[in-house]
Amino acid sequence: MCKKLEDEYDSISKHVVIKNEKRRFGEIDVMAKKGDKIDLYEVKCSHRIVKAKHQIKRLRKYIRFSAGYFYCGTSGILMQI
Repeated sequence: MCKKLEDEYDSISKHVVIKNEKRRFGEIDVMAKKGDKIDLYEVKCSHRIVKAKHQIKRLRKYIRFSAGYFYCGTSGILMQI
């Protein structure tokens, strides 16, 4: 999936841990940046969009981002959540 995104963004980071000194808030599978815009991608093997929505919603409290996406590895479907 990262290969598909390389042309659209300035930088792409995988397995980004969101934390402060005391606590870990979560991990995002792919964080893509272009200028000031940050997009988060949650990747699942099966079509478990509910879990992906929950993870991205929880991270909204701790990081400012433009959009959240879900990618299903089995079907190859990418959708915005």
